Amino acid sequence: MSDLAEAQTGGSGDLDSTAKFDRAELVRGWREYEATSPRCVPLLKYAPKTDMGQVRENNEDKFDYYEPEDPAILALRGSFFAVADGVGGAAAGQIASEILMKTLISGYYDHPSPQPETALIEAIARANEKVYYLAQMIPERNGMGSTLTAAVFIEDHVLIAQLGDSRAYLIRDDNIRQVTLDHSYVEEMVRAGHMTPAEAENSPYKNVITRTIGAASTAQPDLFVETVRPGDLWILCSDGLTGYVMDDELLQIAQKHAPSEAARQCIELANARGGRDNITVFVIHVRDLLTNDKNETVAASAETSPSVSGISEEAKPGRWKLFGK
Repeated sequence: MSDLAEAQTGGSGDLDSTAKFDRAELVRGWREYEATSPRCVPLLKYAPKTDMGQVRENNEDKFDYYEPEDPAILALRGSFFAVADGVGGAAAGQIASEILMKTLISGYYDHPSPQPETALIEAIARANEKVYYLAQMIPERNGMGSTLTAAVFIEDHVLIAQLGDSRAYLIRDDNIRQVTLDHSYVEEMVRAGHMTPAEAENSPYKNVITRTIGAASTAQPDLFVETVRPGDLWILCSDGLTGYVMDDELLQIAQKHAPSEAARQCIELANARGGRDNITVFVIHVRDLLTNDKNETVAASAETSPSVSGISEEAKPGRWKLFGK
């Protein structure tokens, strides 16, 4: 099978394949990783939840995660969490988000590069190619795609990848901050000063997404790096949640409840206010940051925390960069 054909079929010959991961394929590259142990490991408590909503007849949202136990994998690749929101008619969005997730996670962990941001960017590119070429080959799938918000916890840093208008929030010191930037027409107009937030909220173009997985033959993700601190709360979610639940409400719910209950209450609130879209939320609580040898809690700070293994100098904590622009 040619490389192009393999990309178009997902390597299986089945154009509509949404099968589960092949674990043998997923771990194929791990044997090549140098035997090492992470300097520190974030102790995470997390809970995902997705809901069809009150109006839709199918759920095109998807979440997935992988938390390896092998120390070498944790040191080099960390723990992976992601939310995707499929777009496209005739259930094509559901297929796009499924293909994205299974291709992305296996591609990330199987990548030979010692740099996690390189592995993540190239895994996104591989997933994008599969979704894009499938959409080109099958008329009913034309125009399908998916948003992506992924968070990878590697030692004392979090690597975030973003395409579309799903979001990643960080709650720290009683404040909530949207880490990602929406790739939507109205948000880009607001950032450019051509539209006010109020005008954006009432714009007929508020649902127009400017970047997604599968929209073009190449993907243009944003990449962000943040430092991990004990007590941090992360929220990954689709716009089916943020369209109904305000940032300060997310802050209150996440701070008052354990991740599973917080995720449930977020979904309930969005549904109570209309739920006209699929709703997905991933709540991740950093309970502690543990050293490798004595399991002592370590205090991480943006000023004193050493760089994570493999993160390049261009991706320092608190900074972000655009790819493909």
